Order: sequence, then C-alpha cells, then structure tokens
Amino acid sequence: MPALRILYLVGSAYNDFYCNLSRLYAQDCLAAMAEGSPYDFHIAYITPDGQWRFPHSLSREDIAIVEPIPLFSAIEFLTTQNIDIMIPQMFCIPGMTHYRALFDLLKIPYIGNTPDIMAVTAHKARTKAIVEAAGVKVPDGELLRQGDVPTIIPPVVIKPVTSDNSLGVTFVKEVADYDAALKKAFAYADEIIVESFIELGREVRCGILVKDGELVGLPLEEYLVDPDSKPIRIYADKLQQTEDGNLSLTSKDKSKSWIVDPSDPLTQKVQQIAKKCHKALGCRHYSLFDFRIDPKGQPWFLEAGLYCSFAPKSVISTMAKAAGISLNELLMTAINETLGSHKKLIA
Repeated sequence: MPALRILYLVGSAYNDFYCNLSRLYAQDCLAAMAEGSPYDFHIAYITPDGQWRFPHSLSREDIAIVEPIPLFSAIEFLTTQNIDIMIPQMFCIPGMTHYRALFDLLKIPYIGNTPDIMAVTAHKARTKAIVEAAGVKVPDGELLRQGDVPTIIPPVVIKPVTSDNSLGVTFVKEVADYDAALKKAFAYADEIIVESFIELGREVRCGILVKDGELVGLPLEEYLVDPDSKPIRIYADKLQQTEDGNLSLTSKDKSKSWIVDPSDPLTQKVQQIAKKCHKALGCRHYSLFDFRIDPKGQPWFLEAGLYCSFAPKSVISTMAKAAGISLNELLMTAINETLGSHKKLIA
C-alpha cells in the first residue's frame, strides 16, 4: 500500500509574524516525523504577498530557491498531487478560515476544526457567549469599539478580540490606566474586550482529543502566574524573537509551565467543563481551552485555541505525551478521525 500523502499547509497571507510562527511549529513537526515515518510529507508555504511555494523543506534556503506562484497555479498543482490529507498549520485568521475553506472546495480532507468554527472561536467575545449559554462560567465583560467608554470598574483585563499569544493584552488596576491600555489593544483589532479580573488562583489549559468518536480529556498544563508579580500571562511569557529573526517558544520553559498531576482534583473538574465547551462550539478531532481558577477552585473560561501543529512542543502534543500517547499515535488518531468522518460525508 502506498504511503499516505500528507500536505503541511504553512505560512500566512496576513503578516510576517504569523508566517514565522507557523514555520516555527511546522519545522518542529517535520523534524520530529522525519525518521521512520510511514507518511509521504509535502509542504505548501504561503507568504504575506499571497504567493504559494512548494519547497522540499522549511529552511530559508529551500524556500528561497522555489519559484512563488499565484493561487490559481497552486490550485492546479494541488489537484495533480493526490493529497490524502492536509494538516493546517496557519495561525492567522485567513489561514484558519479562508484557506481551510479552499481545501473543502478541493475536497481534500484536513485535520482540525472547520472554517466556520475557527471564525467563531477567533472572536473571543462570541466564543464566550456560546460557552456561557452552555452553562460554563465566564468572567463578566463588555465588547467595545473605538470611542466606547468602559463601564467595568478595575481591576480588569483588556484584550483584542482576535489576537493570540497575548498580543495587545493589558492588566488594568486603576481607571487612570484605561486610556493607554485601550490604545494598545485597538492597535491589534477594531473590537476589544474589557473583562473583570479573576483573582488567582491558578491558570491552566485543557486539551480534548477525539478518539473513536469519544471525547478524551488530556492532562492539564499549568502556567506560572503570581497574584503580585505576574497576575496575567503576557506576550513575553509565550514567544520571543531570536537574534537570527526567528521566533522561539518561551512558554515551554519548565519553570513557566508544567503538566498537572492527573490525581489533582482540579483535573477532572476542568476536563468535564472543557468537554462541555467542545460540544457547545461544535468542535471535531481536538480542542484546547484556557481556564482561570479562582481562590475557591472555581474554573472560569478564558478562551479557545483550536489548533494543534503536531510539533513536539505543541500544547496538545505535550499533554498527549504526558498521557502516554506518542506523537505518532496522536497524529494517527487524528488522521483516523478525519478520514473516517470524511468518508461518511462523501458516502
């Protein structure tokens, strides 16, 4: 039987930051899968000018020697490649929505959630409204546009509705700090959320994996926060730029994040809430959610991050490893769920 032909969809048509972030995760995934893999891997790399490349690797050298082609030529090429499944590794909003929709039109199945679900969860306020309607506790908040005046009394957290990795996020302690925080957030989005600050507590992430149609709660990952010195996580806690211009993952420092002991009573409580979020949002294959835990042990939903790059350092991969699920097994599970559901759809 010929090897399964897998296409990695990498890059960003939005900006250089998301393009580099995508390449960072995809490179790690390809490196991990390079030895002894039963799959035939291919790469589609999109740059902020909207051009496509099909390099042999994601090194800057290999990308540079490949001639860029426009979308219509890329579509023609893809239709001749007999791709069995695509792994989406684009983290910008167009990558999570428009480009996934393109593969729906091409009838090439892909791992992960559909464009409509990705569009909803990319908007933090809409995501909160959906999970709250399902009975999940969320912080009080309000959605603001330019010119609107906040009515929530600090302390609050201000965040752009569509940014990831804490870009534009500020913790506001006093009313006098509102203007600077609003200006910072509006630099990243036309809409922002002002959200009541949930006292610490703890901050955790919970991943859900779909296996044989059942929802499996993965071990929690906890993040370093402190009521005085680090009340919220900021961009620098997640990413940093190296001297060569590449991005690196600061959040994988074991002093800043760790896997929670599965026997911790918090684990089962958060997993049950995460499964409720997964169902409410209509997720498939996998999902990932952030929660703030108040001093009484009550979890509060913060946001959804419905992507997995299948890189060893990816959050869901890290959680799966802690549960005894290897990277290859994780990918195989996702492939089986994807191709199984695809066959049902086209039957």
